[in-house]
Amino acid sequence: MSVFQLSDRITLFPVIHGSADVALVVRRVMLEKKYDCLAVPLPPSFQSNVEQAIEWLPALSVVAEQTNPRASYSREWMPDSDFDTDFDADWDDDSGEETQWATTSYVPIDPCQPVIAALRIAAGERMRREFVDLEVDDFQSYSGMVPDAYALKQVDPERFAAAVLPTVPPLPHEQARQRVQHMAARLYRLESECKNVLMLCGVHDWPWIRDFYQRFAKRVDDPGMEFEAGDSPETVTYSPDPQTAMFMLGELPFITGLYERARSELENDDNLAIDGVKELLITAREEYRKDFKNRSRRITPFTLSTILKYVRNLTLMDRRMTPGLFNLVIASKQVAGDSYALHVAEQSREYPFERETPFESATLGIDRWRLPNGDMVHATNRLAGPPVTWRSCELRPRPSREDRQKWEMKWNPYGQCSWPPEDEKIEDFRTHVADKAMQLMGMDLAKTQKFTSSIEDGIDIRETLRNWHTGDLYVKINPPTSGRLDCVVMLFDSPADPREYPWRSTWFAEHQNESTLAFFASDFQKEMVGPGVAMGVYGGALFLFPPVAIHDIWTDPRLDFATTLEERILGAACLHSDCPQIALLSALPPGAGWRKLAKRFGKKWVHVPLSGFSQSTIHQLRIVHVLNGHHVRSYAADFIRKA
Repeated sequence: MSVFQLSDRITLFPVIHGSADVALVVRRVMLEKKYDCLAVPLPPSFQSNVEQAIEWLPALSVVAEQTNPRASYSREWMPDSDFDTDFDADWDDDSGEETQWATTSYVPIDPCQPVIAALRIAAGERMRREFVDLEVDDFQSYSGMVPDAYALKQVDPERFAAAVLPTVPPLPHEQARQRVQHMAARLYRLESECKNVLMLCGVHDWPWIRDFYQRFAKRVDDPGMEFEAGDSPETVTYSPDPQTAMFMLGELPFITGLYERARSELENDDNLAIDGVKELLITAREEYRKDFKNRSRRITPFTLSTILKYVRNLTLMDRRMTPGLFNLVIASKQVAGDSYALHVAEQSREYPFERETPFESATLGIDRWRLPNGDMVHATNRLAGPPVTWRSCELRPRPSREDRQKWEMKWNPYGQCSWPPEDEKIEDFRTHVADKAMQLMGMDLAKTQKFTSSIEDGIDIRETLRNWHTGDLYVKINPPTSGRLDCVVMLFDSPADPREYPWRSTWFAEHQNESTLAFFASDFQKEMVGPGVAMGVYGGALFLFPPVAIHDIWTDPRLDFATTLEERILGAACLHSDCPQIALLSALPPGAGWRKLAKRFGKKWVHVPLSGFSQSTIHQLRIVHVLNGHHVRSYAADFIRKA
């Protein structure tokens, strides 16, 4: 007989509440053997509303006891608040009178909850359903840490339960003992009414229900002993606010949606606990690309692989097998930046099967609810899984649409300046590109000679192999580079679409360490990131160093021959450079048209391939922030975030 068999007619199956992996095992158990009754650890007062709410799946809902509104304390609270205040059961209001929050217990109608999944199957199979828990006046929840249910992929449920058994603590209070004894007595009575009963219970209740049942079977105690139930409270069904639905679900809303999609489309859902994490990262990458467009970082398969390795290590450090949201966000932040991590966090709470229900909406939190009438209550989950705690992770959020509109209205078009940290980075990069171009210029003067007494600048492998038959060595000689470069052109996006880069300007240096800068970029006024802080993306730029005063290249009639943005930039470089060579950073070498343009002014391009630099660095350098006055520089760093 299996360890789960209490008798020939009773199967007591322990579950970890809120685990989709356990829900899959329960589904397999129910389909492998025919049962005529399903017993669940919920009181009878919840049965009607719970079964009605299950019919609305995949729409999410919660069934809760109705609270006494006079005992609740109304307080302004939003789910994204910092929770800095210590929310005790007793709250002192401004009048000095002590006001006590109301308490309620609830059942989450979560498709990944084993009990709900079992009731869903039982309803479809026309199976008898019994709610056998004790009605209590003030439900007291208890739970503890349990092993990761992902182990059930490789371990039999019997062995898993046996491994958990030594860690099960004693029943913590009298109410827990009464509830367990009541459920055991109800099971004993059901044995005489049904042939095959499947009872689901929490893994921490399993050994104690088994113990009380065996006492009844041996007639040690009164076999009919059932505690007198308290008053049966009325229950009400709420629809959770979509932004806070994750507080009622055992799995992430995105993962829960994948299980529901697999159920509706008859897909294999055995490995969604892990495959769903991969799909979450890929979906977040697509949303990230849509949001940041051409200034987004390249999230390559190698990047995703690195994130997954990081997630694995963080998960193992937490002694778990499946990652939590915190580990996913931390790994994404460290590997791909804050913005991608923010998209991962936002995508994780997206549940795709939202639809209209007849239930009122409630805002959920960890043990805290705000009811539709605005009252705050303490909420206790009757099917609580492992403990859930807050963990802080600093991510710079995206401003709301209302804030952006307010900042746009206050923008002063006559007071604009750059952000110095970005100026320093782009100037350092300009110097690096110029040095690279100088090296390329010197390569044309390199020569090779036969080795005599010094290897000079290194052995010339190619020439040595060519003369291998002579047995001589050849060395390279790179003479010092002569000349200078006073102009650098960077073309990040070529060919450039003029509709994407309507902002064209020429900026003059604020001090001697800055260049004269002419550029074309995206419209910064359409991307407000803070009060007095806007953002654009460079498409191409021209740097003249040392700085000189020039006409605005976009209105200079001498450059009207140019037909594209790139030609205008290149023509201005040839017009204002005093050196015969000009450094050109671009993805492709200059074509015949650009070489002809340079020859017209007596210049020559020194091409520096864009592929020779880190794409992540290039994406960061392309971002330019515009500040609405020098005073904004004092707080701009609080709002500027990188892709």
